[in-house]
Amino acid sequence: MHLPPILADLRRAHPALTIELSLSDQPDDLLQRHADIAVRMFEPTQKALVARHVGDVRLGFHARRDYLDRRGVPNTPADLSGHDLIGFDTETDFIRTAMRQLPGIDRSAFALRVDSDAAQFAAIQAGFGIGICQTAVAERDSALVRILVDALDLPLPIWIVMHEDLKRIARRHMVFDMLAKAFMR
Repeated sequence: MHLPPILADLRRAHPALTIELSLSDQPDDLLQRHADIAVRMFEPTQKALVARHVGDVRLGFHARRDYLDRRGVPNTPADLSGHDLIGFDTETDFIRTAMRQLPGIDRSAFALRVDSDAAQFAAIQAGFGIGICQTAVAERDSALVRILVDALDLPLPIWIVMHEDLKRIARRHMVFDMLAKAFMR
């Protein structure tokens, strides 16, 4: 949700640049050159990769206002058990860490399981139920309400990553730097 305006600015600054965007919650293999530059939500561990931490986005519980009008606003995490929850299908290290903050909520509690953040956000916007999404993105939609702020306020790190060999290619290095600067703003 942050990337499209950044790419538009990048294209305006460099109109000859062609951008091929692969949207996936699964990381492309940069060591095998399946992608040149990646925006990752975890710190890479491979030594052949150059990575720059460019900040964090906050995650929180959100629901559409009319869903909460129909079903009620949960006051505690325990109250979530009476709601339609939107969540993950496949556990990752980040999800396991995040779920430790929410005892009693696991994969079996979700009425909708999907591993795409974009699909989860679309379901929240459609009024399917309560889900976790980026607070800054949710704030752009006046129909969405943040709930249980004290129960869940997670930082999600953002990293810009590329193979170290690509540092020598000026165009790729320039894109890496521009992405990093844009995300840091």
